[in-house]
Amino acid sequence: MKWIPHRDPFLLIDHAEDFQAGESLTGVKNVTPDEPYFPGHFPGKPVMPGVLILEAMAQTGAALAAKSLDVDPASGVILFATVERARFRRPVAPGDTLKLPVKLLNTRHGLYKFQGEAWVGENKAAEASFAAKFVEGAR
Repeated sequence: MKWIPHRDPFLLIDHAEDFQAGESLTGVKNVTPDEPYFPGHFPGKPVMPGVLILEAMAQTGAALAAKSLDVDPASGVILFATVERARFRRPVAPGDTLKLPVKLLNTRHGLYKFQGEAWVGENKAAEASFAAKFVEGAR
């Protein structure tokens, strides 16, 4: 929470691990049955929306960039810029623990490019390439 401005109900990572400055970070999301989206997605067969899996990856990437570069989240926000090659491999359901390893591929002109994955145990749930940009004063 120190590195990104998101808060409940939109904070989609519970904690982070395996930080390597300027290189990688793994976000962890414990997908609980009381998530606010499950009653409508889908009644009787709850599935975490793919767009929220991507958002959890993006939040992990934002935390990686902010922590690596010691960005003060009070001075602006890191915003999604692009998503490419998103693939969804398996559903994520209540009770799953989502591991989100994200690698920083490069930084150019203030644009951070990442490669992220989402894993449930030994099974890849999703993957995507994405980019984000720090925008000062965007709060």
